[in-house]
Amino acid sequence: MTPPKHPFRSRRALVTGASGGIGEAIAVGLARAGSDVVLVARSADALEAVAARIRRDHRVRAEVVVADLATDAGVDHVIDTMRGTRVDILVANAGVAAMGDFVDATDERNRTQIALNTTALTRMVHAFLPAMLERRVGGVMTIASTASFQPTPGMAVYGATKAFVLSFTEAVWQETLGSGVRVLALCPGPTETGFFDAAGGGDVMTSGRQTADQVAAVGLHAFARAGGPTVVSGLGNTVIANAHRFVPRALMARLSAKVTAEH
Repeated sequence: MTPPKHPFRSRRALVTGASGGIGEAIAVGLARAGSDVVLVARSADALEAVAARIRRDHRVRAEVVVADLATDAGVDHVIDTMRGTRVDILVANAGVAAMGDFVDATDERNRTQIALNTTALTRMVHAFLPAMLERRVGGVMTIASTASFQPTPGMAVYGATKAFVLSFTEAVWQETLGSGVRVLALCPGPTETGFFDAAGGGDVMTSGRQTADQVAAVGLHAFARAGGPTVVSGLGNTVIANAHRFVPRALMARLSAKVTAEH
């Protein structure tokens, strides 16, 4: 899918988790549409490589901010770095998961998922949304998941954090209607990135995975249209995301457990 001409041409976009995967693809899509980009992630080398490609291919400004958003200090660093500068678009993409039963997870791994997937995202939106509303232009895109719509045994904390992202984003969308600021939750399903390898389940849900470019194109298309608060990437994922409306929650949990347990 080719996104339409993006309405944020000559704007400035801050994209977290931009060193690869969906974050990189969205940053490239925004740059292609004419937005300058600020790329945030932990890996300086990976960020610099993405920034160099964007400058070369799209002739826009590409800046790099190295930060670990799973820490308060990392979030503080990004907010302080951007203080006094314009951020028209925020793409809160950075996230992490862990696979396995909840009781077997370390406390540190649980804390990291909650801190990065929910706390950092909430703080970033709170930091940059007010100025967008004051200017009556811009937008916030969060990256939720098809896991937002049902419990995810085997990824219990991850699924819960993504349910938070979806609920939070839809509420902020309603609060900002008519403001000129776009708010959207993009909900990908399984995607060909390093996500599952990092989560400890690289061979899980391999069938029907989309590419990061496909997911980014869906998100940017919906973002440009400024329609509803949520978009699910892919027809099959859309069906799965809406299954909770028709299937009892206990059965939904069992079906979800079966999917995440398949290797």
